[in-house]
Amino acid sequence: MVEEKKTTQATPRVEEEVKSYYYPDRDADMEEVGRGYSIWRNNTFRTMVLGLTPLVIINFIYLYNNSAILIDIFDKFQTMVLEEMSNQDPTNIYIIITLAFLSLLGLELVISVFLSKRRREVYLVDFSVFQPPEQYKISHEFFVEHTKSVGWFDQDSVDFQTKLLYRTGLGNETYFPAGITKKSPDVSMESAREEAQLVLSGCLDSLFAKTGLKPQEIDILIVNCSLFNPTPSLAAMMMNRYKMRSDVLSYNLSGMGCSAGAISIDLAKQLLQVHKNATAVVLSTENITQNWYRGNERAMLVTNTLFRMGGAAIMLSNKSKYYWTGKYRLVASVRVTKCHDAAYNAVYQTEDNKGNKGVRLATGRDLMTVVGDCMKTNFTILGPMVLPWSEQIKFFVNFCHRKLVGGKKVPAYVPNFKKAFQHFCIHAGGRAVIDGLEENFNLSPYDVEPSRATLYRYGNTSSSSIWYELNFIEKQHSVKCGEKVLQLSFGSGFKMNSLVWQSIRDIGPSKKKKLN
Repeated sequence: MVEEKKTTQATPRVEEEVKSYYYPDRDADMEEVGRGYSIWRNNTFRTMVLGLTPLVIINFIYLYNNSAILIDIFDKFQTMVLEEMSNQDPTNIYIIITLAFLSLLGLELVISVFLSKRRREVYLVDFSVFQPPEQYKISHEFFVEHTKSVGWFDQDSVDFQTKLLYRTGLGNETYFPAGITKKSPDVSMESAREEAQLVLSGCLDSLFAKTGLKPQEIDILIVNCSLFNPTPSLAAMMMNRYKMRSDVLSYNLSGMGCSAGAISIDLAKQLLQVHKNATAVVLSTENITQNWYRGNERAMLVTNTLFRMGGAAIMLSNKSKYYWTGKYRLVASVRVTKCHDAAYNAVYQTEDNKGNKGVRLATGRDLMTVVGDCMKTNFTILGPMVLPWSEQIKFFVNFCHRKLVGGKKVPAYVPNFKKAFQHFCIHAGGRAVIDGLEENFNLSPYDVEPSRATLYRYGNTSSSSIWYELNFIEKQHSVKCGEKVLQLSFGSGFKMNSLVWQSIRDIGPSKKKKLN
């Protein structure tokens, strides 16, 4: 009886399956949603052409019928100018010509200075997310059995990961790299390189196919991957694979956590302010082959159940032609890093007491406190850039009221950011994180559906998750011309970064599909 009792206690209580979220099959619909680079498909351009065409035709007919009148007017003007000049002293004529020339030079100087100081628009031409092949798909059952069979974890750790798996919001069809799913996991450098090659080249191949971009046309290449940083770098890996130009400005960002995707976009924005008529490609991923924790410390086991394989490729440019053919323009990018011990240690890569390397996460309450503090600072900076005046005035009045009567007596006013953004891409860090942001910002289930659907279908893909979410929005919700999208990511450091995009054309399926 004692043995039976022990066995019963050791068996984990499996939670109810999380709510199923529909994520549209990517391959079938991406042609319809992702393409559309013809200028004629742009609603603004089409309206302008159709509106101006009759006016141009009428003016042409008028000028053609009245060409004799125009010639006569020009002749009279020319005669008048010549007569006036003949009556002037030659010295006065010289002075007038000199002053006119200097005025033109001054005007040219003013225009040149204005254009040099003017902020160049950054356009998101298109992006692509990695769709792993079916052989990399894993179920909850496989994860649990594989966790037991590898022999790295004691029974308590297996039970903990099993419980957590059903609470995090991940669905039953996420993806692991081949090195981890082997009977005897292969976490070698070569296996990690294979994962990186698979993900990054898969993203780029899809991006090239969608946009028609050639590898030789890339001027700036930025790759971010926090935990796997081989030599040569991942950026060099992609340059060599696609035989890019030798003068490409390549950057490889490491150790910057799940927010590194937004940091890469911000870096590309800064570079595109300096380099004229340039094209930048950003690759965002995380490599988990060598970072599957094999110890038994609970704070480090959380990442095993959350993180999955994924990546994204984003094409940016400051070329004016993409005003007509791109998808979005970058409105704002805000980066915040909190510099105190609690924030610094919230997400910390280290080794346990047995030398097993992993990432230790702060407890749920402590982590959410750090997230809330970082988010408050970020939105304090972002708010004035995007909020309508009505919300800014309400916030200012509330701030003054709290200062006068005491902050504890009057609750702080949280601006309604739904008046600034129509779509939200909140980093799919876990169900608790999405729940917290949904409550704090008074978002609807519809607003956070992209985040929940991405977490359910692909898991936490780190820095690329905000692009899976935007892909969901484009294919399932659709984006109208002029609407704004907020991408919000956070990661180790502790950092919170936000990107605001404004659509420059209608994006989405012609017919809205029903959710399963």
